[in-house]
Amino acid sequence: MADQISPEVLNNVASHPLQTWEWGEFRKAWGNEVVRLPFGQLTLHKIPFLPYKIAAFEKGPAPTKEALNELKKLAKDENLIFIKLEPNHVAPNELTKNKLTKLLRENGCVPGKTLFTPTTFWIDLTKPEEELLKSFNPKTRYNIRLAQKNGVEVVEDNSEKAFEKYIKLTRETVIRQGFYAHSEKYHRLMWKYLHKTQKLKNSKTPIARLLVARYNPPATPERSDGGRGGQIITTWIVFVWKDFLYYPYGASTEKYKNVMANNLIMWEAIRFGKSLGLKTFDLWGREEGKGFTRFKEGYSPKVVEFLGTWDLVINKPLYYAYRVVESIRWIVLRAKSKFVKPSF
Repeated sequence: MADQISPEVLNNVASHPLQTWEWGEFRKAWGNEVVRLPFGQLTLHKIPFLPYKIAAFEKGPAPTKEALNELKKLAKDENLIFIKLEPNHVAPNELTKNKLTKLLRENGCVPGKTLFTPTTFWIDLTKPEEELLKSFNPKTRYNIRLAQKNGVEVVEDNSEKAFEKYIKLTRETVIRQGFYAHSEKYHRLMWKYLHKTQKLKNSKTPIARLLVARYNPPATPERSDGGRGGQIITTWIVFVWKDFLYYPYGASTEKYKNVMANNLIMWEAIRFGKSLGLKTFDLWGREEGKGFTRFKEGYSPKVVEFLGTWDLVINKPLYYAYRVVESIRWIVLRAKSKFVKPSF
């Protein structure tokens, strides 16, 4: 079925990087089964010891009756228990949202456990720089100026050395903050398919790009990293897709946190998106009370809400049994996390 859809057709309908042909190729290399339909792609996941699978349709289009019928047919063909839907769609008003919610429920969908946060932050890149800066929290503006005063420089650097530094800083960040992240292998494969492979195909704008913040410590101004002056102390991988810039991955060192490179790299990412003529910067998630959410709020972004997470249930008895087992699994994992440090 995957061979029936061309890269051009899929990328034409993809409104999010996770729906692109390149992302699908990455997920196949990671070990997932990928199914492509005229309106999007899904990943299929086998359930151990059972002849069943589940599917994830992440960041696809707004649901339609026709698409849901096609998904039900696919589910029967592939012996799926359910398909998790997380549409990349922001309803323009409550009436539209209610109609889409009603459509989902009428077709056997129930609210499911989230993969992505139901809300995110957007920054309007069409506004002038002066207007954007003025809208920021005063403390955020101060930290941007402080980083500039400290001589921090932010550039796009897609070199091998810069990417290796990204891997190193991601490992350092995972250990320092104690959160569970995708593995080193995952990041390397993602970079291969969303940057390297596209560059080999002479793509002018690979989906994945690497921004780095460099800093010269006063005591050792001669030090260099990646062939340019200064040490790389913060790294961000950003995605460029159609009119959007996305910020999915970032890492930094604790050593020079007082020079405020993180604040400057966000501002320079905004300027980077504007330089490419993009319209919106999606900050990739929002969770109340989290430190990264408070950091993002300093840039006065707009809160947007998607349609949420829905499970298109095909086999009800197995679905609810799966939900119970999955709940127990997460309880065990949370308990385990108190004693086992995350690795990268």
